[in-house]
Amino acid sequence: MSVFSKLFSKQKKIQIDFCEKNLDRFLTDEASPNYHQFLNQNHIQFKEYSCQSKCEFCKKSPYAIVNGEFIAAENSNELLEKLKQMASDSCKE
Repeated sequence: MSVFSKLFSKQKKIQIDFCEKNLDRFLTDEASPNYHQFLNQNHIQFKEYSCQSKCEFCKKSPYAIVNGEFIAAENSNELLEKLKQMASDSCKE
């Protein structure tokens, strides 16, 4: 890849969908500023839904749907790390 194309290439946007009920259940006050900072990056698009009809998973652990792929974690901090990794990986593509 040439220097010019590296400088002017667009970052691939990723779409992250959250369940509002799941966020209310698992997102801690301590993790909230970190999510805010991550989600407000230019290459991140996110949306909260009141329900995503994944109740079985929603009650057990925090999750998100990233570009159509279901991602779950043990806690909200681990989920954020997984989201950051996926965003980083999509920028490399």
